[in-house]
Amino acid sequence: MEISEKKKYQRLAIAIGALLLMVKFFTWWITVSNSILSDAMESIVNVLASSFALYSVILAAEPQDENHPYGHGKIEFLSVGLEGTLIIIAGTATIIKAVYNFFYPHEVSSIATGIALTVFSGLINLGMARMLISKGKQLNSITMEGDGRHLLTDVYSSIGLIAGLAVIYFTGQLWLDNLIAICFGLFIIYQGYKLLRDSISGIMDEADLQLIKEVISVLDGNRRKNWMDIHNFRIIKYGHGLHVDCHATIPWYFTLTEAHNEVKLIDQLINKSLPNEMEFFIHADPCEPPRSCAICIKDDCHVRKQAFRKRVNWNLNNVLINEKHDATTK
Repeated sequence: MEISEKKKYQRLAIAIGALLLMVKFFTWWITVSNSILSDAMESIVNVLASSFALYSVILAAEPQDENHPYGHGKIEFLSVGLEGTLIIIAGTATIIKAVYNFFYPHEVSSIATGIALTVFSGLINLGMARMLISKGKQLNSITMEGDGRHLLTDVYSSIGLIAGLAVIYFTGQLWLDNLIAICFGLFIIYQGYKLLRDSISGIMDEADLQLIKEVISVLDGNRRKNWMDIHNFRIIKYGHGLHVDCHATIPWYFTLTEAHNEVKLIDQLINKSLPNEMEFFIHADPCEPPRSCAICIKDDCHVRKQAFRKRVNWNLNNVLINEKHDATTK
């Protein structure tokens, strides 16, 4: 059901993008405005990016197989990266055309019609962008969110474009058209860079510290007395799914079955508390009396070697490192 919803919204984004592409190039054709051309160039990117986003959503939903043991979710990062690259190319082309027309100017016409059509395109894009971002968060799709954020930058561009065209209309200073186009080109390049940066960070498995803090908070707030600590904690993103591996220190005298049950409870707690689908690989470490006893909250331990001294609150400083906790842990 989730994948069918994702495909439905991405197909809608492609259809709307194609319609606005025709509207914007028609607007450029009747106005011959470089600033409107910059808007039209970005619409080409919108359609191409939405098309690849649809392919990514379909592929990311494929189950794990022998060749892709962690699934196909990484394709979503490639989708965002392609979108960012295309945006940068569109922005660069816009600047080159505007600079050229500073030296070889041409007449701009039908500005009032251009403003009206740009307002129409901007409102449609605003509605589409808000829907994609909202549904992307709801369905845990970074591709849909990325596509929505891209469309939102298109809306901001349209607002600035409308203001610039209005200035040209009332002042008659046609050279401003090229200046506005260059400004939009730089803005478009910056937005493309941000998407490309997000893509690279995902492919390189850059740590999402905010997400890790959220998971740690859930674990610490629902800690069982058999969990002495969680350490060597890592999260890797695979599209909408997350792969988590960590070490959990539990009583050394637990049987294999008892240790497995504690590990399973950690898995269930996180998957019940957070919206993302998380796959856990948890290594069970035995506690080390008397070192572990000082922080152990287990009040029914029959082999305790040292009195309880303090409760260690789990945080980024002590959960990410590969070291068991003791009374010196902060």
